[in-house]
Amino acid sequence: MPDSKDSKGKAPQKSSDAEQGAPGAKLTPEAAEALLASNPALKNELGGLNKDQAVEALRKMDISELLTGLSLTGKNKKDMAAFKFWQTQPVPHFDDASTATGGPIKIIDPEKVSKEPDTLIEGFEWATLDLTNEEELRELWDLLTYHYVEDDNAMFRFRYSKSFLHWALMSPGWRKEWHVGVRATKSRKLVASICGVPTEVRARGQKIKVTEINFLCIHKKLRSKRLAPVLIKEITRRCYLTGIYQAIYTGGVVLPTPVASCRYYHRPLDWLKLYEVGFSPLPTGSTKARQITKNHLPSQTSTPNLRPMETKDIDAVHDLLERYLHEFDLNQAFNREEIEHWLVHNENPQKEQVVWSYVVEDPETHKITDFFSFYNLESTVIQHHKHDAVRAAYLYYYATESYFSEDKKAFKNRLQMLMSDALILAKKAQFDVFNALTSQHNPLFLEHLKFGAGDGQLHFYLYNYRTAPVSGGVNDKNLPDEKKMGGVGIVML
Repeated sequence: MPDSKDSKGKAPQKSSDAEQGAPGAKLTPEAAEALLASNPALKNELGGLNKDQAVEALRKMDISELLTGLSLTGKNKKDMAAFKFWQTQPVPHFDDASTATGGPIKIIDPEKVSKEPDTLIEGFEWATLDLTNEEELRELWDLLTYHYVEDDNAMFRFRYSKSFLHWALMSPGWRKEWHVGVRATKSRKLVASICGVPTEVRARGQKIKVTEINFLCIHKKLRSKRLAPVLIKEITRRCYLTGIYQAIYTGGVVLPTPVASCRYYHRPLDWLKLYEVGFSPLPTGSTKARQITKNHLPSQTSTPNLRPMETKDIDAVHDLLERYLHEFDLNQAFNREEIEHWLVHNENPQKEQVVWSYVVEDPETHKITDFFSFYNLESTVIQHHKHDAVRAAYLYYYATESYFSEDKKAFKNRLQMLMSDALILAKKAQFDVFNALTSQHNPLFLEHLKFGAGDGQLHFYLYNYRTAPVSGGVNDKNLPDEKKMGGVGIVML
């Protein structure tokens, strides 16, 4: 159970389809050879294969996926994440024939699962994190704040709040033993982590109990120690011991083998700030004033009877969301307790707000007809003279009764109005940018609401489960496509 390093993808400096690399395009043999020659780490990962086999393995991948996972400059030369390691794991291989019939790849015999972890390299030891302990929570926050995902240009790094970590890692049914750490034996310093929470997903109608894997992080000074495969094996062992044999995870790099791939889109809320920190470019021929005007939003929402979600709405939202999510090939199967945890903001002056959820209540029937949500994930702006953080709102779950009508145009119009209001509310909450993938029915509004294409893909993976690939909402030019919707209905943090 694997690395879930996400590439959230800042807005690109260039955006032509050719530069992005259209999915489906393949490397020539010469290009594959050049890629191997310029990337010694990748060549080493493919060391078990002869040159012709290595070239063929690379050629089977889409160029866009390769460029997401690899940098020809060597900046991300370890991003193939132990190719040889993944060959030993129960995951679909790149050359496997896809099958719509879902099922486990490997049947696990719990009696044969080791009761003890593998031995770590000298000077380090396993730890189980207690996130109810403020000091241990601070240690995890510290590790992630300074050593977790950053962009290729070392300009931005995720800055999870302690409230976010509580929210993400202490969901219903959470297990302390799935919050795995590695400590330096002498100093007791936390130097690596990998975490999981239990949930259920549906893959093509099959409900599966899974662990959602996140926060695989290794201290920068230990990146050469090859700890990632060891961490993955350890959380896998701990999950197996509790009877959970499948996992779901995401990554910004290509591993064997994505079940779906989506593209990131970004809607500037404070364009000038995003330009100043290097997130958004100034398009050729435009001006700062023109970009600010282009991204201006109304001051008031337009959906009648829109209000913040409350505890009393849980059952209605649960019913609406479950019916809606059933329409997607890959989706999360929520129970009532999870709806309360993930979507309801409980006022607490000691904690930062993490999730914003809104509902539309019919004034006559009091039925909840629509709902949408977004969550807060800041990024540190590294060594900037003016700004130290970018506040990003990420589109979370939504649903609307209009989807179930026969009038698809009415559904599209309704969704565009709801998402326009989500942007306005995020702006009022002092967010700088609103991020969304091409998942769910997002292609219906991304371009209409002036979202710009990001330079990141997000790949979805299932561990120890094989099913046919599902659509990520993009076409062969890697652009949002209404004909490619209906695949991904799950949102991963």
